[in-house]
Amino acid sequence: MSIPLPSISPELARIAPGFRALSIYVKAAPLGDIQLGERALKEACQAVLDGQPAWAESHLNAWSEVFKAFGAKPKRTPCSAEALRKRVLRDGTMAALDPVVDLYNAVSLRYAVPVGGENFAAYSGLPRLVIADGTETFDTFKEGLPTAESPEPGEVIWRDDIGVTCRRWNWRQGVRTRLSASDREMWFILESLPEMPLDALHAAGNMLTDGLTQMMPGLEFNTTLVEG
Repeated sequence: MSIPLPSISPELARIAPGFRALSIYVKAAPLGDIQLGERALKEACQAVLDGQPAWAESHLNAWSEVFKAFGAKPKRTPCSAEALRKRVLRDGTMAALDPVVDLYNAVSLRYAVPVGGENFAAYSGLPRLVIADGTETFDTFKEGLPTAESPEPGEVIWRDDIGVTCRRWNWRQGVRTRLSASDREMWFILESLPEMPLDALHAAGNMLTDGLTQMMPGLEFNTTLVEG
């Protein structure tokens, strides 16, 4: 199995020293247990309400400082993990969307870690974490209609050879590479800062791959630690 690996711009070391991530590439198999993701999501919501994990606040606060360092306003556009947790703390739960999306949202909630899930077949070239120059294209929806916009110069983005796949590091995913359980090639990125213990990052990755393996018996996956 050929393993695609993301690249991280060396410029990001000054913005987020100690950044590290798990890159997980999956060759999917037919869905078996389609309820597994929803069950995991319910359990993760309860874990958040119970105040877990103990280091969640320090990790998410560190992400807020990183966002400020590249000019974002984390109170308005927080990192993806904080946005999910705020929703659960407000509503007490989260609605199920898609078996695979539910599972990776559950991992994000339980471990207070931003998790991105992408349809890798929609990529052109490899994922790259870079600082935007402001000319890149990002496909999204606005008021229910498809539209294209560009990131701010200096903004941290994930991109491929076509354009932006996620804005403000891990804040908003693009439409073109959005993942669903029907996709055959999947790529996940779990992003952490030093405030999250390394063993917890690996445990989060194991929760994701164990869940996917139960959900889709026969899948193949590879996990790689990537450091900035």
